[in-house]
Formats: sequence, C-alpha cells, structure tokens
Amino acid sequence: MASVHESLYFNPMMTNGVVHVNVFGIKDWVTPYKISVLTLLYEMTSSKITLPERRRLNKLILPLQQSSDLSLGQFLKTVGECCPETAYSVKIRLHEMVDGELRDMEYFFSTLPIPFTAFDSEAYKTSVVGLFTRHMLLAYNKLSFSQVYKLYKSLQHYYHSNYSKPTEGQVGLTALAVDESDMDHTNTENTVRDRLDKEKDDNSLDEHENTPSRGPLSQKQAEYFLARQAYLLKNDENKALKPALLQEELNNMLRFNPDFAEAHYLNYLNSIRVQDIFLSAHSLLHYFDRLILSGNEGKSNGEEGYGRNLRYATLNLASLHCRFGHYLQAGLVLQEAIRIAQESNDHVCLQHCLSWLYTLEQMKGCDSTVLTEDSVKMAAHFCLPYLASLGIQSLVQQGTTQGKTAHKLMDALKDTDILHWKHSLSELIEISLAQTTSIWRMYGKSTMALQQAQLLLHMSSLEPVNYGVQQNNTEAFAVALCHLAELHAKQGLYGTVSDILRHLKDQFPAHTQHAKLWMLCDLKIQFERHMIEGKYNMAEKLVTSISALNKIEGLYRKVQVLKVLNQTTEAYTILQRLQVHCEKTKCTEAIIRVLLSTAELHWESSGFSTALPLLFQALALARQHHLQSLASESLLHLTFTQLMLGVPEQALLVLHEAIEPVLAHGALVDKGRALLLAARCQMAVAGFRPNRQGQPADLHVAVLTVDMLQEAAGYFTKLNSKEHLREVYYLQAHLYHSLGQTQQRNKSAMLFRLLDQELQSPAPPLSMRL
Repeated sequence: MASVHESLYFNPMMTNGVVHVNVFGIKDWVTPYKISVLTLLYEMTSSKITLPERRRLNKLILPLQQSSDLSLGQFLKTVGECCPETAYSVKIRLHEMVDGELRDMEYFFSTLPIPFTAFDSEAYKTSVVGLFTRHMLLAYNKLSFSQVYKLYKSLQHYYHSNYSKPTEGQVGLTALAVDESDMDHTNTENTVRDRLDKEKDDNSLDEHENTPSRGPLSQKQAEYFLARQAYLLKNDENKALKPALLQEELNNMLRFNPDFAEAHYLNYLNSIRVQDIFLSAHSLLHYFDRLILSGNEGKSNGEEGYGRNLRYATLNLASLHCRFGHYLQAGLVLQEAIRIAQESNDHVCLQHCLSWLYTLEQMKGCDSTVLTEDSVKMAAHFCLPYLASLGIQSLVQQGTTQGKTAHKLMDALKDTDILHWKHSLSELIEISLAQTTSIWRMYGKSTMALQQAQLLLHMSSLEPVNYGVQQNNTEAFAVALCHLAELHAKQGLYGTVSDILRHLKDQFPAHTQHAKLWMLCDLKIQFERHMIEGKYNMAEKLVTSISALNKIEGLYRKVQVLKVLNQTTEAYTILQRLQVHCEKTKCTEAIIRVLLSTAELHWESSGFSTALPLLFQALALARQHHLQSLASESLLHLTFTQLMLGVPEQALLVLHEAIEPVLAHGALVDKGRALLLAARCQMAVAGFRPNRQGQPADLHVAVLTVDMLQEAAGYFTKLNSKEHLREVYYLQAHLYHSLGQTQQRNKSAMLFRLLDQELQSPAPPLSMRL
C-alpha cells in the first residue's frame, strides 16, 4: 500500500532516488473532473454491477485518478466502454447537482461516506478508492464558503461545456479549481488573474486545434504523465503521443516548472525519435544540470551523489554522439567519462565506459576483439551479467566475420541464454534470438533462420507490461520481421511479404529509429523482384533510394543494373572500388559477391578462363567462413564457366556438389537456375544437337532433362521470370523435337514465341547467361 499512499497524499515522490518538490501550484484534489471520478466511485459502490463490468471499471479507477483532467465527454465515453449503465447514472447525478442549487452538491458530499462505511462495502478506507474518497472529503471540508461557490460554478461550466461552447464571459471558469493557496485561506484574486493570463499565453501558442493547451498540472499528474510516456516510448512507441504533440506538452510543462529534470529527460527521448541532435543534446545536458544543481543526491550521499550524476551525464553524452555517428566527439567524451570514473574508483561506471569503448571501435570498423574480451572478464568479475552478456554477443558477432564455425558460436550463445533466463534479461533474450536468426541466415540455413525468427515472434515477454502494451517494437523484433520478409520473398510469396512489411510500417513508423531496417528491406525486395521480372528501368530507379540508406548496398545494386544494360566499363570501375572498401572493412560476404559479379563481367567478353581465378578465390573464402549459400552460388558460377570452356563432365561433377544445398535452402530463382544449368550440362554430356532425332542412347537422358526443365519452369513461373522462361521453352522445344513429340514441341515453341514477342528484346546467347 506504500505506492498507493504516496500516489494519493501530498507527499514528495521518490523517483530513482531523487526527491522532487511539488512546484506546480494546484493540487487538483477538488476539481470538477475529480468530482466526476468521485461520482463514478459512488455509483460503483451503491449500485448493482455485473462482475465483468466491475472488473473493467476496477482496472479503470487508478488511471482515471492519476491522469490529467479529461473533459466530461471523454470521461463518460471511457466509462461507457466499460459499463454504459454506470456512465448514464454518473451523468444523471452530475446533472442533478448542476441544474439544482449549491445545496445539491453539498448534499452529495454529506452523503458520500455512507456507501463506503456500510458493512458489506468493498471499499476499505486504506484501499485506493478509500484513500481517494477521504482526501476529497478532507479537501472539501477545508474550503470556505466562497471557495465552495467557485467550485460549484466550475462544475456547472465543466458540465455544460460538453454540450455547448462557452461564451466569452465563461472563459477561464475552469481555472477556478481550488488550489493550495485557496486551502491556506490566502487571497485568490491574484491567483485567478495570473491563471487567466497564462491561459491566454497557452492559447496563443497552441498549434494543434484538437489539442488545447492545458494549465499547470499537479506534481502527481505530471509524474504520471512522464512515467507513462517514457514507458510507452520504450515498449510501444506507437501508443505514445506523436513527437510534435509530446513536444508541445513538455514545453507547456517546462513553462511552469523549468527545473523539472524528468521533463527534460523525456524531451531528450522524444528528440531522439526524430533524430534531432541539437535538441536531444540540449535536453540531456539540462536534465543532468537540474539533477546536479538540485543537490538531492548530495543530501543523502554527500559529494558522491554529485560525482555520480556527472559521470553518467558524460557517459550518456558519449552514447548520444555514438548514436548519431559523431565518432570523434564520442571518443573525446568517453575519455572524459573514463577519467572521472577512475578518479572516483567507480568500477560499474568504468565497465559501462569499456562497453561503449569497444562498441565505438566496432562502429569505426576497427578490430575490438581484445577490448571486448577484457570487458567480458571484468563484467563477470564485478557480477554485471547484463554487460557480460552484451560482450559475449558482440564477440559472437565478430566471430561470424572471422570464420568461426557455427557450432562454436551457437555454444557461446547457448551459455549466455542460460544467464539471460537466470536473471530474467528479456531484452538480451530477444537480441540473442535475433542474432541466431541472422547467423543461420548468413550460413545459408534458411529453415533454421525461419524457425528462430518464429520463436522470437511467439515468445512472451518477461517484462511487466502495463497499459495494454505489447512489447514488440524493439530492434530485435524489427530484425526478425525483416528476415521473415526476405525469406518469404525468396520463395516468391510476395503477398505474405506485403503483410509483413505492412505490419513493420505500422509498428515502426517512418520517424522511429528502427524504421531504416524495414525501409532498406522493402527496397531490396522490390529491386530483386524487378530484376527477376526483367523490369530493369524500375530497378534502376530504386538504386538511389537504397544508396541513401546503405551506400555499399546501393553501389552493388547499381553494378547489377549496369551489367544487364551492358555498361561493363562503369560496372567494373565500381566493383574495384567496392572490393577495396570491403577488404578494408573485412566484410567477407560483400567481398565474395563482388568477386562473383566481376567474374560475370568477364563472361560478357567471353573471358571464361580469366574468370576462373576469381571464382576459386570466392569459393575458398566462402568455405573458409562456412558460408554455404555463397559457396553454392560460387559452385554454380564455376559449373557454368566449365560448361562454356567445353568440359561438361567436370562441370556436372561440380554441380552435383552444389545442387543439394541449393534445393534444400536456396531461393526459388537459385533452384530454377541450378536445374536449368543441370539440364544444359546433361545435354552437353550426352552430345545433344538441336536438330538431330533422338537415338536410344540419348532417350533416357532427354526424358530426365525434360523433367528438370519442367520443374525449373514451375519455379520461374511463380517468380514471373520471363527471361528465364523463354530460355526454358527454347530448350524444351528442341528436346521434344529430338524425341519426336511434335505436339509438345509445338506447344513449347508457341510459348517461346509469345514470350519473345512480349519481351521485345533479343534473347542473349546461352553462353552469356547462368
């Protein structure tokens, strides 16, 4: 009951160990809105209500008491959603008081204790309802006659304003709520005049027509508002106020109390949402200035409280610069934080600094393995499981680029998962599952990646989630959903992809910090789809947007477009720049893809022999780093090169090594390409000639080849890849002709002719296509 007691009595509230003095002026205990809440409690206690409706109303009581004042229409609507009959009873009772006389309101307060003191009453005097009722009665009984009259006039205005707009003479009547100065029997005329002036200022600054500016809030209302918005920003940003509206509310709050530290911190969080570096840094510095200058921690902890705030203020500023990519400034501020922490012998702060130090090194593209290992050891020594787990996850991420085997990485993650579940670190559990999804995807195990992503999405949070919040707006969920979208796109399930992306857009609006993940994912899926469907002009338009989000991805996609447009010189220049950059950043996946694209450019000039060293280098890197999908793609390129060099037998042997993982985990386009390539190798090994009738020795091979082509045609049809379908129908027509199947030959020839006319572009030679 301690928390309930603190939330209802006029005591300063402890927030994170800091005592905040109430400087907001009005107490808001006896206001028209509070009378409406009191009327609701009276009706709940004195009338018969069904059990489900009572449960819904009980959940509503505390938010109604702690929230800022609602209009009567909003209040009745909220109550009506839980119990329409009770809402109607509340409206009738308020109507009786408003349309009657002052004695009707006094009669209501005089009869108020009766339902709560009944023998079978559920409202105990120490409950939330009992405490609220006792305070309302205490505050009301302290009012003078003139103050009671003003309260009655405010109640009338509050009731009638819900049905008709107030006249000019009624403006400001809501400001007649009784405040602390009224209760102390001080002069109220100056207070009312000051509030009227403040309301005029608020109205002049109001930019949102549907959100009128409020007057000063009580300390409890302000703290409730800040706590709720901060919680929503962390767990479900969509349910928090919009950035502009929240900024307006905070400005209004800080206008009445510029030294309210928590308001500055929420302003800092809100500024990060819209990537406002200036305002976020400004608000963060103001937060710690207010916290330090108030001296609250210094009262209990001496100079240690002041020094602790200063250390963590510096550390937060360093993390802010890291977020916005200001690595030089972040490094300087981090050095200052380390120096202050060392002087104070604060080991916990030093471990946080060390964690940010290796994170900063990773952001700059440097090797931070040694720093990370030291951080994990020291965090374990000082019993800081959160920092230790973060360090291990960082080591796992670095291990993926250093060629570590999958089982070693998974064993490390398994050990950290035990630690996460032991200490209920749900955020790190989510990160671990998202990281496992990414690792399986990188290694080419799409089935395992899909399973891990589904496991994360179906996992119940260990955090206590209030306000109807579903805790699924973290970066881990965004990464998992993006993986799901790409995996479904590779299987041609574009309808499902649209549903996933729609959910991502709803869950992570464009202004949020993780929106770039689904934006890049969406653009990449669209690009790959246009390239497969042969819509190169539409794919070219997406290159600029991709480059804005990720420069390297944009350059790689530009090379793919230039290649199909036969602009090989420019494509080769960009590939050379990409290779130098990727080798510098040690991005193995990108290096392999650049080598494969360079080999494809050699094919364009019939330089198949010069492409072999590049393909062998790509294959060696893929096997060294256990990248099965890229190894299979390298083998497909190598098979095609050997086929063009006139060694189909060797090409077929290489293809047998690659085709099984492609069919098991590959994308539909890769499956179709592998089967098409296998059919061509079979035809070359059998000595097939286009216009020659089939002989018994060739018959079995021709039948198997036709089946392969038919399966490949199914994959390409699902993807609407007309370029590949045209090639399949061309080969099928020749095979059916060699088998003497005239009807099937004519059907394949007709389909080829229709596609050839639709595409309106000459089919490239078979020697130029994989």
